[in-house]
Amino acid sequence: MRYLAQEAEHNPLLPIWQEVVVGLIAFGLLCFVLMKYVFPRMEETYRQRVEAIEGGIKKAEDAQAEANRMLEQYRQQLTEARGEAARIRDEARAEAIASRDEILARTAEERDRIIASGREQLTQERETLVRQLRGEMGALAVDLSSRIVGESLADEARRSGTVDRFLAELEAEPATGAR
Repeated sequence: MRYLAQEAEHNPLLPIWQEVVVGLIAFGLLCFVLMKYVFPRMEETYRQRVEAIEGGIKKAEDAQAEANRMLEQYRQQLTEARGEAARIRDEARAEAIASRDEILARTAEERDRIIASGREQLTQERETLVRQLRGEMGALAVDLSSRIVGESLADEARRSGTVDRFLAELEAEPATGAR
């Protein structure tokens, strides 16, 4: 009963002092264990995570800078390659034009040589034909004159150049008639 009497006397709003002391000691021990063992490990884990994150960011920034540097180098190489390709293309065009011009010049020279050779050959053949025709015409003229006159004029025609004069007169007539 006494127990009931004590409970009746005790105010429920006020804690029992022995429980407060035990609670404070337990709280102190809990704080000591947390501060001594748990918080340092948490701090170390937090620091490692921060370093890992910062290291990852730094690595990412370095990788980005390297990628940008390589991209710029690639662009520069691409620009150089395009310039080199344009230079090679221009050289090839110039060589093609030079080759074409050289081939055209050789072709023109060969054409002119063939034409000159053909003209020379035609001139020689013409002169040969003219000589043959002169001889035949002279012989025919002497023969015709001999028949008309009734005497042999072949020896005298040879001596006096009558045939040559006759042929020269024939050549001169078309030239004056063409004017």
